[in-house]
Amino acid sequence: MQAAGFVLVGGHSSRMGRDKALLPLKSGLLIEEVTAKVTAAAGTLALIGEPERYRHLGLDCLADLRSGMGPLAGIEAALESGRGALNLIVACDMPGLETDWLCRLLRKARESDALCVASAERSGIVHPLCAVYRSNCLPVVRKALDAGRLKLLDLLGELDASALEISTEVWNINTPQQWTAWEQAH
Repeated sequence: MQAAGFVLVGGHSSRMGRDKALLPLKSGLLIEEVTAKVTAAAGTLALIGEPERYRHLGLDCLADLRSGMGPLAGIEAALESGRGALNLIVACDMPGLETDWLCRLLRKARESDALCVASAERSGIVHPLCAVYRSNCLPVVRKALDAGRLKLLDLLGELDASALEISTEVWNINTPQQWTAWEQAH
């Protein structure tokens, strides 16, 4: 079953005060780390966001089909692209993702009939932006967008998503304080 990888970069980074995708790591930019891991797991990669903002990275970038509708619109754009039956979709603000987790997500999606397989921490925190969405989720995603239902956890409920437990905490960086904490821990 064909897999495709996507990294969502369409947010405004308003709480961070600067573009989260372009945060500097010791090894380069945060977006470079995340895209390398998604590519290693899925074999393909496209960013979902404003192509002109990321053209300098030399990566394929697709625009959201509906601006201002948050990450659900990014999921719609990824699924609408038709690049894969299984779509590994990850947010750009998740440093420390492990390629092994992403491969396990894809493997579980291949082995199950679940419309979505999302990563979940042992604590029960589910990550809808570190998940695999089947292409046939698109009608459900469109319906949610049309109705203005933008909460991703609600979408996972509608899809009766399956969870894949991962062994460590997933970092999701939204503020300068969270970024500082990540840097100090790593």
